[in-house]
Order: sequence, then C-alpha cells, then structure tokens
Amino acid sequence: MEILLMVLVLLLLIGASNVIQRFVPFIPVPLIQIALGIVAAYMPSLHHVPLNPELFMVLFIAPLLFNDGKITPRDELWKLRTYILLLALGLVFATVLLAGPFIHWLIPTIPLSAAFALAAILSPTDAVAVGSIAGRIKLPGNILRLLEGESLMNDASGLVAFNFAIAATVTGYFSLSEAIGSFFVIAIGGLVIGALLGFAVIWLRLLLRRLGMEDVTLHMLIIILTPFLIYIAAEECHVSGILAVVAAGVVHAIERDRVESASVRLRIVSDSTWSVILFSLNGLVFLLLGLEIPGVVAKIWEDPAYQNGQVIGYIFLITAVLMILRFLVILARDRQLRSSVITALSGVRGALTLAAAFSIPMVLDNGSAFPERNLILFICAGVILLTLISASTFLPLLVRKSEETGDHPENRAETERTARIAVLDSGLRTVREEMNEENKQEGVELVGEYTRRMQQAKFQGTTDIGQAWRAMVNIRLEALKAEREVGERWLNEERITPQLAAYFRASLNRIELLLTNRVKFKLLLLLAWSTVRKWLKGRNRIPSLITPSDPEWDSYKELKLEAIQSAITRLKQMENEENRDAVLTVLADYRSMALQYQNNKRRSGTRRNMSFQRKELELKAIQAERNAIQMLYEQGDIDRHFAGKLRMDVNYREASLFESQEGH
Repeated sequence: MEILLMVLVLLLLIGASNVIQRFVPFIPVPLIQIALGIVAAYMPSLHHVPLNPELFMVLFIAPLLFNDGKITPRDELWKLRTYILLLALGLVFATVLLAGPFIHWLIPTIPLSAAFALAAILSPTDAVAVGSIAGRIKLPGNILRLLEGESLMNDASGLVAFNFAIAATVTGYFSLSEAIGSFFVIAIGGLVIGALLGFAVIWLRLLLRRLGMEDVTLHMLIIILTPFLIYIAAEECHVSGILAVVAAGVVHAIERDRVESASVRLRIVSDSTWSVILFSLNGLVFLLLGLEIPGVVAKIWEDPAYQNGQVIGYIFLITAVLMILRFLVILARDRQLRSSVITALSGVRGALTLAAAFSIPMVLDNGSAFPERNLILFICAGVILLTLISASTFLPLLVRKSEETGDHPENRAETERTARIAVLDSGLRTVREEMNEENKQEGVELVGEYTRRMQQAKFQGTTDIGQAWRAMVNIRLEALKAEREVGERWLNEERITPQLAAYFRASLNRIELLLTNRVKFKLLLLLAWSTVRKWLKGRNRIPSLITPSDPEWDSYKELKLEAIQSAITRLKQMENEENRDAVLTVLADYRSMALQYQNNKRRSGTRRNMSFQRKELELKAIQAERNAIQMLYEQGDIDRHFAGKLRMDVNYREASLFESQEGH
C-alpha cells in the first residue's frame, strides 16, 4: 500500500509539473520535476524506495531508448554517422582518459581507477534529458539529430568503460586488450541481438495478422512488452541491453509502415498509448532523480570531513573540464564557434549517470569500503544539476541570437502562417478520425469549414491577428453586457422566472470566461459554478440545459432574441473607422445567431441528437487545436506571444459554439 501511494503521489507530481511549467515557461519541465522530487523526499508520510540501478534501467531507460530509436530519422543519422561515432566513442574514451587523471589530481583520495569510473559515467549524455531540453528549445536540425544519435550510442560506451574501471578498483586487476575486446563484443552483440529480436517481434505480429488476429489490445501489449523483454534478453547474454533496445527501435521504425499501414486504428492507439507511457516515464525519471538528491547531498553536507565550499568547487571544476573537452572535440570537427558552443552546452547529463553511480559496490574484494563512494555520488548529482541549469539558461540565448539574422518580418509571417495551418490541420485530422455513421453529416460539414479556414490561412497574413482578435473580444464583451442588461430587465419585470434568469446569466458567464482566457480565474469560477449548479439542480431551482423540447423554451427564445437585438444595437453604436472590421465580424455572428433562433422549431429527438453530436465533434477538434498550439510552443516553433494569439482565436470560436448551440 505504501508503494502504491508513492506511485500515485509521483504521478500527481508529474501532472503538477506540467501545470507549473505553463506559468513559468522559461524553466524546463525536468528542473521543475527535480525540484518537486526534492520536496517529495521530505514528505514524512511518503514511502521512499532506494534506487535500484538494474530495475531503473529496465523500467525507464529501456522503453525510452526504444522509442527514441523508433522516432529518430534514420537517413539523417546515417548522414551524421561519422560525427555521431566521434562523439559516442571518441569523446567518451577521450573524457575517460583525460578527465580521469584530472579528477584523481583534484581529489587525491579518489584512486585513479575510481576516477576513471567517475569520468566514464559522467561522459555520456542522457537521451531523456537531451530530449527534454531540445523539446523546449528549437535547436538547429543538424545539431538536434547529432545529439539524438550521440545520446543513443554513447550510453553503452560510457557504461562499458565504467564497468571495467569499477572492476579494476574492486579487484585491482585491469587489462587493456581484454577491455577493448570485451567492448566490441558487448556493443556488436547488443546491436545484433536487438535487431534479430526486433525482427522476430515484427514477424510474430505479422503472423498473428495472417491468422486473422487483428485485436488491437493484443498487438499493443506486444509492442509495450518488446523493449523490456529485449533488454532483459540482451543483458542475460552479457551484451549491451541499451544498444539492443536502440537497434530494436530502429528495426521497428523500418518495418512500421508495412506492419501498421493496414490498421489505422492500431497506429492511433499505439501513438496515444506511447505518448502516455513516455510522458509518465520521462517525468518519473526526473522525479526519482530529485528524490535521491537530498540523501546523496546530506551524507557529504553533514560529514565534518568535507568542506562544503570545497566539494561544490569540485563540481564546478569537473563540469568545466567536461564541457571544455566536449567543446574542443566538436570544434575540431565542426570548425564553427557558435554551433560548437551550442552542441557542447546541449550535452546534459541525466538520471542514467546517477543510476550508474548507485551501482558502485559498497566494499572492495579485500573487505574495505569503496573509496569516496559518497563523494562520487555527490559529484554526479551536482554535475547533472549544473549541466541542466547551464543548458536551460544559456541555450535559449545562443539559439535566439543565432536566429536573429533570419528573423525578418517576411520570415516571421511565414512561420506564423505555417503554425496556424498546422493547428487547423490538427483539428481537421481529429474530425476525420472521430467521424462515424452517426455523425457523418456533421463531420462532412466540419471538414468543409476547416478546409475553408486552411485555405484562408494560406493566403492571408498573420502578423496583426493578435490585435484584431483582441479588438473583436473587447467588442464581444460589450455586446455581452447589453445581453445581461436585457436579462436583468426581464427578471425585474417578472417576464421570466428566477431559474431561467440564472440559466441565462450562467450561459453568458461561461462565454465571457472563454473569451477572457483568465486561466486561474476561469478554473476557480467553473469549479465553483459546477458545484453550485449541482446543488441548485438537486433542489430543482435551475435547469441544466434548455432545449426546444423544454416547456420554458419559448420564453427563453424570446429573451435570447431580444438580448441579441440589444447587442446588435450596442454594436452599431460602437462602430467607428478604427474598429469597423471587428464590429462587422461580431455583428455577423449575432445576426447568424438570431436567424438560428428565429427559424427554430421544436425538433425531433434525432435532429437534436445530431446537434449534440456536432457540438461534441467540434469540441474535440478545438481541444486538438489547443494541444497542437501547446506542442508548437513547447517545441519552440512559436513564441509565447503568438501562442496566446492562437489560443485567443480558439477561445473565441469555442465561445461562439457554446452560444450558437443553445438554439439547437
């Protein structure tokens, strides 16, 4: 029960980290999750399970690297193969050979072999951390692919070097020829076993489909189990499980189209399922890292044998040496200063480094304690945090500065136009995916509307869209005030019941909240209103929804028509040269709404259900647009300012949808 409670708390913290990041977008999610993990470590009621390195590798690293192997473009990796191998092999071994003696010189109490081990686990970049940083910062395409390929390959070389250095420290024996031979056996063996088992899984799925077993749940279960089973099988054969799952992921990417092209539903379910799994695993990796940091730091911080300022200095010096070595190797190959600095800073370390450090044995073969084990753990945790913070701080400045030369108005307009089309395309794809026999007519209408919007977006500029929408929202809010005045007057004249007046006010409040986009205020008010409405509904004081079949429909229809006319009058009074376009747009919305109410008759249940289906379908499309906007923002394709403009557009259409649907 304690472990279950811990898992639930961690999952809640993952969700909380993404909510927090919406309000502080300049802080990357990994750092927020590490901070929440540190806070959780001090919760007295939270059960803490010590980090098991082997279990950590199987549960977290294996599926994450398998997915990275699936989604990383193979052709681009192949073009960068020489550069990737230089970083994944050459840089790792150079770091071990050069940083190891430096660490031993800096901290003489750490034996040379143990210093080599520390340098080895600090040398590989972390694929999860690299992906998290790259997802927030729009790195140049070639640098991003290079980092992805490097992080996929250098884990194996770093861990192999680490294991040999640890063995040398524990036993006092080391053979260079044996180490080189074992490295090639472990690396090549991992790649071969991973590829063979990957093809075997694909063959099994194809066989099941030939036998008529198209069950999506069964195929999805096989896909989920694949990275775990392949990693375990490779490790049992004493080869690299990391390279095995990477190879299996690449194989699955090669065969993906042939296996899943005939099953669109499987592809949709697979993508959705993996997105949830990866979202959870990524978050858990950094939360667990945060959970471990207080214990690691406390052992050194509270030990009088260490001077706190001195050990912090060790972290800064070792990190500086790692970054300088990385920068020099990249500069020698790239010969471009700015891109070399960006690539060097992007080499962040992650939880894999700390997990490997925890696998250091407690004692040597002679029974004595492993030298400076706690200090090694402390240095690993410090280097991880320092590389994450430095990348998060300096990379946005460097990337933004490198793009300033191309940030012309024409390029910016084209970028925004492309983003708008991508958002609309997301809504269009959702409509098509959700269409069925029951909502086919509504779906066809929505597809037509989205197609028209996309065509308009292709030929219209977007640089002044934010100002236009703000003007339109302000005008619409004034029109809502006019509607409210009608509702209050009708209530005072006793032309409607208090229950109907409350429903009318609630519908206007909902539209106003959608238009103003005040997130915190909106959530609180919606929660409060939902609670109050349930309480009033239980006492038969307010209707939950008024439709043409309700007894009070005629009264509500007359109220709404007069409110619309009052709003139209107010809009005409507001019209001037500066706001004419915005006023005419809002007037068109109100006139269309008036026609809907005027032409409305009591409709059959079938027609009313079709209206509900239209609303449900369009709301799903709108939510897909919101998700697309957030993804574009997190990937760095659009800035916070333009993301707000796009959300304003979506909110306006959602508000119009809620108001227009009342007449159906």
